[in-house]
Amino acid sequence: MIASNHQSFLDPILIGVGLKRQIHYMARRSLFKNILFRGLIKSLNAFPVKRKGTDVAALKKAIALLRRGEVVLLFPEGTRTRDGTIGPIEHGFGMIARRAGVPLVPAVIDGAFEAWPRTRRIFRFAAASVIFGKPLEPKGEDLSQAVAHSLAQLQQKIRAAKFRC
Repeated sequence: MIASNHQSFLDPILIGVGLKRQIHYMARRSLFKNILFRGLIKSLNAFPVKRKGTDVAALKKAIALLRRGEVVLLFPEGTRTRDGTIGPIEHGFGMIARRAGVPLVPAVIDGAFEAWPRTRRIFRFAAASVIFGKPLEPKGEDLSQAVAHSLAQLQQKIRAAKFRC
């Protein structure tokens, strides 16, 4: 399972383009309203999840996919950032990793906010980076706190590398 920060609509593409395995994406239910867009994102392995409350069907689907050895990407902030920073981490994703018995790989995207912030209707070209952290085992510790810490460290690593170039 991959847990990433969420900067823009480009994020699923940026995470998926560098991986050799297929990814399944948890996407907010409202994205499935438009029939054409629904067809597109379903063809890219997205499945709907309610943003508020507990979506038992989405949780069961994610757990089943993970138990089959598939990769599921989710954004534990629950929404795209408003200012480019990493927002508060929701807690539900830790239960998915625990129940599926899979490690959670933190990932940080940097630059997608500049390319397509939530206030723009269309993207513009900008440099973006993705960095993956070490897998976190979903046992014992508070997974949401561990992910928040890991995402912050990865974001610092990306930003430090930018200044060295």
